[in-house]
Amino acid sequence: MEPVVVVARWQTTEAALDTVLAHVASLRPHALAEPGCLGYGIFQSVDDPTTLVLIERYRDKTALDAHVNSPHYQELVVERIRPLLTDRQVEILRRDEH
Repeated sequence: MEPVVVVARWQTTEAALDTVLAHVASLRPHALAEPGCLGYGIFQSVDDPTTLVLIERYRDKTALDAHVNSPHYQELVVERIRPLLTDRQVEILRRDEH
């Protein structure tokens, strides 16, 4: 099992920012309660507050898949947050041992 890190960069609007932040804040404890979640950080750009970066760590890809398929992810991210984003980039990374 190899740990994976997710770096999600979200762009929203000033009008939707507070709503997106509230949804992400409510998602965080659910994610951290998942057995495969090793960390879940939410960051906001100093230069552009409508840019959010989420850095998530999971035990392995299976744990990440369980997170993405969880009811709280589907309800909060897929149904509520994504429609409020103007851009969304997600990278899944693993440690390079070289």
